[in-house]
Amino acid sequence: MTETTHQQPAGAPRAGDGHRSPEYRLARNSLRGLREDLFLDPFAYRPLPPRRTDGPFVRRLPERMRSAAERLPHVLVGGIALLTLLIGAVSGSEPGGDAPALLTGLLCALPVAATLTRPVGAFWLSIAASPVTALLNGGGYDWPWMPGAFVSHLTVLVVVALRTRPRTAVWMWVVTAAYAVLADVFMGGSYYYTNGGPMLITSAFALLVVCLWHVRHTARQEVTAQQTVTEQERSRRTLLEERTTIARELHDVVAHHMSVVAIQAEAAPYRVENPPPELERAFVTIRENAVAALTELRRILGVVRAEDYEAPDAPQPTLADLDALLVNVRDAGLTVEKAVTGAVRELPQGVELSAYRIVQEALSNSLRHAPGADARVEIGYVLGGLGIRVVNGPMPEPSLVKPSPGAGHGITGMRERVAMLNGEMTAGPTEDGGYEVAVFLPVTAADKGDA
Repeated sequence: MTETTHQQPAGAPRAGDGHRSPEYRLARNSLRGLREDLFLDPFAYRPLPPRRTDGPFVRRLPERMRSAAERLPHVLVGGIALLTLLIGAVSGSEPGGDAPALLTGLLCALPVAATLTRPVGAFWLSIAASPVTALLNGGGYDWPWMPGAFVSHLTVLVVVALRTRPRTAVWMWVVTAAYAVLADVFMGGSYYYTNGGPMLITSAFALLVVCLWHVRHTARQEVTAQQTVTEQERSRRTLLEERTTIARELHDVVAHHMSVVAIQAEAAPYRVENPPPELERAFVTIRENAVAALTELRRILGVVRAEDYEAPDAPQPTLADLDALLVNVRDAGLTVEKAVTGAVRELPQGVELSAYRIVQEALSNSLRHAPGADARVEIGYVLGGLGIRVVNGPMPEPSLVKPSPGAGHGITGMRERVAMLNGEMTAGPTEDGGYEVAVFLPVTAADKGDA
């Protein structure tokens, strides 16, 4: 035999509740909430955690003061407990050092101190201590809360509400109201003054403020979490868009070369007089493989194209088009100069395209984030590849043009291109307040031969 257990979600109607009224289910759920908040293991050990030190004010403090700020809530609760001890001890019928006065003070301070480790239990201790302190001071004029017990219970309500949730605060106020009414009806006849009304009104305002704080805090957490998710999704979408752009450009580059191979393989036999059959078959095989590879390439990489995407009519830009780019950038207001070192040579088209795009994006960032600054583009042809360095100075002060905010997606795109070619890249601010992008794109001997 096997036993199957079905777990029912919280709040879902149970079997047999179909004929129950909504009011009945609401009352039952409310009583279940009361049990969970105030009666289910109320004296469980729940120590008050240290205060967070990453706030806008605390994180500016020195290290020693920041460490001390972690225990600020504990010190504050301890100070209030000491205050309630003093108030309870001096507010009795015979204030001073007699045993009832000291016991009254301890009974008032104990629930406040208990909120540090057992918050819900501290509430029940405060409820239980209130009539005891009143009976210990039979000649007093306050009922059902003596002055010390009044401050103690109000403090317990606020601290426990801060440490739990708004529903618990509501139930604590309801229990407090029930206690005040019962105490006035059954035991308050011999007392001159009852402070149940002031307690309920004061605690209601205090708990309302705490509940509003909880709502605001929860909303802020949800907004922060949503902003984090949105930023992650935006970065992921930008990364995918950049990869899609790279794939499109590579598709165009590789498709062009494969088409040239197929055409040359088809035309090669006609350039040789009486070519041997083996050579003709070899060229036929080359052309068939080139066409098959081109078909597969378009089939696989074609999925990254949008439906309305059209392949560019002009060839993809290379480093030979860099001067035209610099002219456009100068027309936009950026003073930029170019320096080329090493023996200029033709590089693989993918390297040329990526180098052009990296310089283009780096200069765009200079225009956007440092308008009016000077920039310098350095291209270095070395034995193992190509070096690129784009650096701009600080924005002049004062400047009529304000920098535009950015999310760093341009840097992400540059890193994607560099990673695609197994290159290296560094980007960061310079000592004089400018910004520098340095890239090395390796070019192996095989790449040279393929080019």
